[in-house]
Amino acid sequence: MAKGTRATAALDKAGIAHGLHGYDYSAEVDSKGLAAAQALGIDPARMFKTLMAWVDKQPLIAVIPSDRRLSLKKLAARCGGKHAQLMEVSEAEKRSGYKVGGISPFAQQRPASIVFADDVQQHGTVYINAGQRGLLLDLAPADALRFLQAQLADICED
Repeated sequence: MAKGTRATAALDKAGIAHGLHGYDYSAEVDSKGLAAAQALGIDPARMFKTLMAWVDKQPLIAVIPSDRRLSLKKLAARCGGKHAQLMEVSEAEKRSGYKVGGISPFAQQRPASIVFADDVQQHGTVYINAGQRGLLLDLAPADALRFLQAQLADICED
């Protein structure tokens, strides 16, 4: 396991407190976020996954709890668009600079607007991918939102 990534280096440079947690990553599971939560013994609602999307041809990063599903319709409406779709794996990896299963919203190669599911405010700390498969960071939601200049919205399916 690496001691850090571009994401953790950016947080360190900004002076944002965070922890690092390694786990055995498996590409074979259906929900990598739920598998990570189980491996670490944490509530899946505190494990947030990073999804790369397009809203009318504009790139967007959506960060939602691992036990929820993204509503593309809500995402498009929240961003003032008409259509939203998830990026293809190759495009998500190219834009973020991370491999799928390890995409972090922090320190992406090609930054984009970020929207967090408003559920994030319910927790004292949340777990988010640290930019490497099998490596998560935990931090206060307010710190993540401020650092990323992210918006909050109801973007999950009901």
